[in-house]
Amino acid sequence: MRRTLLILFIIAVLVVLYFAIIYIPARASRLFGPPAAHLSLSQRIQYSALLISYGDTLTAPYNPNSPERTFIVDQGEPVDSIANRLGRDGLVTNADAFRDYLIYTGLDLTLQAGKYDLSPAMSIVEIAYEMQDATPEEVTFTVLPGWRMEEIAASLPTSGLSIPPEDFFAAANDPVKIDFVEGMTTNEGFLFPDSYILPRETAARGLVEALTRNFAQHLTQSLRDGFAMQGLDVHQAVTLASIVEREAIQEEEAPFIASVYLNRLNIGMKLDADPTVQYALGFNPVQQTWWTNPLGLEDLQVNSPYNTYSVPGLPPGPISNPGMVALRAVAFPADTPYLFFRAQCNDGGYHIFEETFEEHLQNACP
Repeated sequence: MRRTLLILFIIAVLVVLYFAIIYIPARASRLFGPPAAHLSLSQRIQYSALLISYGDTLTAPYNPNSPERTFIVDQGEPVDSIANRLGRDGLVTNADAFRDYLIYTGLDLTLQAGKYDLSPAMSIVEIAYEMQDATPEEVTFTVLPGWRMEEIAASLPTSGLSIPPEDFFAAANDPVKIDFVEGMTTNEGFLFPDSYILPRETAARGLVEALTRNFAQHLTQSLRDGFAMQGLDVHQAVTLASIVEREAIQEEEAPFIASVYLNRLNIGMKLDADPTVQYALGFNPVQQTWWTNPLGLEDLQVNSPYNTYSVPGLPPGPISNPGMVALRAVAFPADTPYLFFRAQCNDGGYHIFEETFEEHLQNACP
């Protein structure tokens, strides 16, 4: 009798072990995929059993007819907190089931902080996978004042936009038609500096058109009238503003710098503008910049129509993309007799302005 009972006990234990070690994990794996590799055997059995016990809770939507709502996951927020908030917000039927599913699959380790559009019409499984990717559909793309086209292109790989730099550069070299602007050979100067909210899938041409469209919206009648008062058409004014943008470190000096260059143009004096030489030189591989600084004597002799040390008048086109401060400085410059300016010796970004070359020389730094 005892032998029979012992045999029956052993059989019962084996059956329990079979269900615990083999059947339950295998069934959970068929229903919900394989468990995370880092789980121990006991954890696999535990969470497999829990998932099976939830039945359709994991795969059925909470409310099939509910609209989406925004749900934000904070950086470093614990899984328990996320699960409980989903439950309180009515997005999942069972917060424990959500948490246990994440742990079973290992998705608890890869939840992404960010903003999500979730709906009770989604199942727990769908929400769990949705929260693995917080990549927004739109990105903010910023163009800084004074950047040239190459610098805009160089910022694209880390921008969130999927535009190859070479595609953007090709599109930027194909001028967009802008009202009141004649003489464009590229879009340099008209890629308006600003922050843009754009669809992630924006194409190169679409980006160029967004930037130039923003320029056109800022080209007011008042601004055009100001350019005309200086004897400049829009293309010429933007060209000059692109130089002012590169020279004016302190915004309040922009109208004074613009006045110097306008005064030089009015008397037929060469502009002698360092930024135009920097533009002509192109990328400096040693300094890793498009704007070589300081310039040497050989640099000032570079053979280029953009070298205003050797070629009188304005360069053929803009050398950077100016912002509103520089554009307004050209339209409404300070009224000065100045023909010269140089940086102060304290590295504060301010300049000393003079009327004569002799006074200008006296301001040289020791």
